[in-house]
Amino acid sequence: MALRTFVKISNVTNLSDARYCAGMGVDLLGFSMDENSEQYVAPEKFKEIRSWVAGLHIVGETSSIDVMEIERLLALYQPDVLQVEESALLPYLSTFDCRIILKADLSSMTLDQLETFFSSIQSDQIAYYLLESNGAIKLDDDLKAVLQRLATRYPILLGTGFTPESIQTYLTELPIRGIALTGGDEDRPGSRDFGELMDLLEALETDD
Repeated sequence: MALRTFVKISNVTNLSDARYCAGMGVDLLGFSMDENSEQYVAPEKFKEIRSWVAGLHIVGETSSIDVMEIERLLALYQPDVLQVEESALLPYLSTFDCRIILKADLSSMTLDQLETFFSSIQSDQIAYYLLESNGAIKLDDDLKAVLQRLATRYPILLGTGFTPESIQTYLTELPIRGIALTGGDEDRPGSRDFGELMDLLEALETDD
């Protein structure tokens, strides 16, 4: 199975999602390491799920701003990539031997703030910048113009603003590195209606 672009799946919580996404050819599977998160995956469950998937990289996701806690989580989960949400952590994380995804909320920034956010960061560890949204976001012409400029300079994963019907158009218009989708909950153990996740991944399938 091949997909048209690089794909990260965030907030995976169950084996059904992990196996389906691996089979569809996604590149990154993300798991929340934060106990206070609704999507938290305990270390034992994480290890069990990880043992069932191959051929992709595992992302440990955290919103923690405590460097000691992040170091503990890295030792416990041993992900391939670390995802954080606070750019101020980057100088402290430079001592950790891991690639980093820096997540940012598009809905909380103006266009000027978005450009300043990128220009203020100096780190060779950042593998990808993940742009998601905690609120409704529209990829209007002004935002697309900014994203076009930024995506030529930075490896951006876009996680908001598109539908199964529009995703192909945005991939053509924006030179982003890839997209990010979100996992969901099982209806019951081993049973899952993949809904929009399936629609989006199928819209990205190629004939290769």
